[in-house]
Amino acid sequence: MKKYEIYLFDADGTLYDYDKAEEYALRTMFESCGFAYSSTIHAKYREINAEMWAAYEKGELHINEFPSLRFARLFEEMGVTYDAADFNMKYLAELGRGTFLMDGAEEVCKEITSRGGQIFIVTNGLLVTQESRIKHSLIRDYISGYFVSSDVGFQKPDIRFFQHVFDRIPLVARDKILIIGDSLAADIAGGNGAGIDSCWFNASGQTNQTEIKPTYEISRLGEVLKVL
Repeated sequence: MKKYEIYLFDADGTLYDYDKAEEYALRTMFESCGFAYSSTIHAKYREINAEMWAAYEKGELHINEFPSLRFARLFEEMGVTYDAADFNMKYLAELGRGTFLMDGAEEVCKEITSRGGQIFIVTNGLLVTQESRIKHSLIRDYISGYFVSSDVGFQKPDIRFFQHVFDRIPLVARDKILIIGDSLAADIAGGNGAGIDSCWFNASGQTNQTEIKPTYEISRLGEVLKVL
């Protein structure tokens, strides 16, 4: 098995438990505003948020537009009045405090760096949130750097995102770089297009019905240690 030198980890759903962070941030914000919070509200938010992200990925919305719009839509459906932009700003701050890790994340990062590997985070999202989460998490000392789509100007799987990363990390052969992520469309397709090996973190046991083929597939994050 080949030895990699650079490990590009996705953030949400790979190293960080985004579901827990999202639930924490929403509940905290709703309670602070005096709004009733429930699993139904959370589900509706996720539905609207997914639609907004899809529109952004198609180029129909700017990265700075949809975060506030998702809450404007949610409040409209709830029948409540609140400044969506203000709510979003405070929500992102709370989201950035949600440094919940996926099972095995700390152990994996520690082992990789102990063997001389370097870890960089590559993620689609908002810099203000991702930067806060990374800087305050238990794995911060294992991270050599991070690249966030809102700051880079392109998002995974765009080859321009990866070229930006390659221009700023240590110069190594492409076969010494491995990307690990939970998204076939963003992480695995992006890695394949960039000419590097990929590892699909398939925690939910999905069936891959696409033409996107990872180099490796794991169901637990700790299994990535087998391919070092």
